Amino acid sequence: MAHRGNRFLFPENTIAAFKQAIKDGADIIETDLHLSKDGKFMCIHDSTVDRTMNASGEVREMTSLELKRLRALDRDSQVTNKAIPTLEDTTGILPADVALALELKTDRFLDEAVCNSLGKLLMESQVLDRTIALSFSLERLLAMQREVPEIPIGWISMSRILPDKPVDLIGAFWPVFYINPWYMRMAHRHGMLACPLDPTPDSRLKYYLRLGVDAVLSDNPGKTRRLLDKLTLGQAQWH
Repeated sequence: MAHRGNRFLFPENTIAAFKQAIKDGADIIETDLHLSKDGKFMCIHDSTVDRTMNASGEVREMTSLELKRLRALDRDSQVTNKAIPTLEDTTGILPADVALALELKTDRFLDEAVCNSLGKLLMESQVLDRTIALSFSLERLLAMQREVPEIPIGWISMSRILPDKPVDLIGAFWPVFYINPWYMRMAHRHGMLACPLDPTPDSRLKYYLRLGVDAVLSDNPGKTRRLLDKLTLGQAQWH
């Protein structure tokens, strides 16, 4: 799962980062959703543009056109020619064999009209059947699933050591998988998938494979994909 695309080579949550992650062999593109002033779903992590763009201000106070005029900063805080994509921009470059993970970053997703609008967009873009909604807020996820029952939901947690929420996927902070080595077995017993919340997983991949995690997250999906392929090929040859 490419965390905000390939944010190692390109500014996070940009079309360039998503395209690179797809080229890297990512199975899932993960991105974040806020709403613009005019109700467009924008792929940006923070509630403000201050950290990632060449401007300041709240996303919700800017129109989609104003947001798309901004330019992303690179890892050295230099201005690039990359813009904030809308969700339509992102689904438009998604290959048929790549899934989409959308982190719902605002309580506006408690609004049934917003949830319905997102569901409609995903259906019209023909990606609803390969999209999962993610959030640290269980309330946002349940609101989304009430309006769009087809969409699976994934709850992210920094501290909970038991996979005991009514969700399809659980993303626990990676130390939990060491504190509770039975976490995967418990999740699967409850019919849940599990993915460590670990955007720099490479040094722990062997352990994750041994546990049987269902997905790994990565800021640098190209590097992680190569290492995963090497490790899984080695396992296959050993067996």
